[in-house]
Amino acid sequence: MKNDLISIRDLTLDQINSIFKLSTLLKKNKNKFSKALFGKTIVLIFQKPSNRTRVSFEVGMYQLGGNSLYLSPAEINIGVRESIKDVAKTISRYVDGIVLRTFEHKNCLDMAQAAAVPVINGLSDFSHPCQALADIFTIKEKLKNLKNVTLAYIGDGNNVCNSLLFAATKIGMNITVGTPKGYSPEDQVVKYAQEIAQLTGSKIKITEDPLEAVKGAQVVYTDVWASMGQEEEISKRKIIFKDFQINAKLLANAASGALVMHCLPAHRGEEITDEVMDSKNSIVFDQAENRMHVQKAILIKLLKG
Repeated sequence: MKNDLISIRDLTLDQINSIFKLSTLLKKNKNKFSKALFGKTIVLIFQKPSNRTRVSFEVGMYQLGGNSLYLSPAEINIGVRESIKDVAKTISRYVDGIVLRTFEHKNCLDMAQAAAVPVINGLSDFSHPCQALADIFTIKEKLKNLKNVTLAYIGDGNNVCNSLLFAATKIGMNITVGTPKGYSPEDQVVKYAQEIAQLTGSKIKITEDPLEAVKGAQVVYTDVWASMGQEEEISKRKIIFKDFQINAKLLANAASGALVMHCLPAHRGEEITDEVMDSKNSIVFDQAENRMHVQKAILIKLLKG
């Protein structure tokens, strides 16, 4: 039976720790794994363009001795030019794995159901599992012990926020989410995270006060205020989210030396200032690098069986 990575909800703590352990090994000695996926090929099917997701998967697959193919939105146009089911069944005859970057989360579910090879969610409107796994891996790399560590997510309760809620609670971290009224994560996401938190001892707080959200936090995280596909809302959101900017004043309420994270791309001067983004406490580009290491671990886990 094949395995997929569609959401962190589907992973156990043991599976997450196993990915992290392998990620550490891969980061320390990439040459040792240079033939790990020799002869394997993945296809990147993107409805949304990307810098980090595409490059990290393509380079990562190359470093593992495998191959990758990129299909742009114009080339395949899934669900319009051809049904997801037909694409999945056809592509499965050619490759060993599929990375799908899409708008609707249902597309990932449908692709995984129809495909005969592992499917990895490279981003959907509900979930961004590779990003959140790389984020928690990065925090663990910096702080070692995550018990009693609080991650404060500030901004839009979007796909990244959802995945961080799942990942943080499964790993045993505390997480606070600060969003403007009407932009908090979905109730079903918070409910599931709370159920996991009861088992792992994590503490969850959802607030509409950015100062309260970052209070005492060892890690402060943000994302763009308007994601891809929400361009028509940018002007409105700039007004609504203005008090949720990660700047020196807001960080003064966090723990001393709090780490700063952003999944990129960043709109400097909007959700985060240059001063903070380029500060010594920023680990933004460590996150970006770790996307590749964590995804290499995921590829090995899924493609080698």
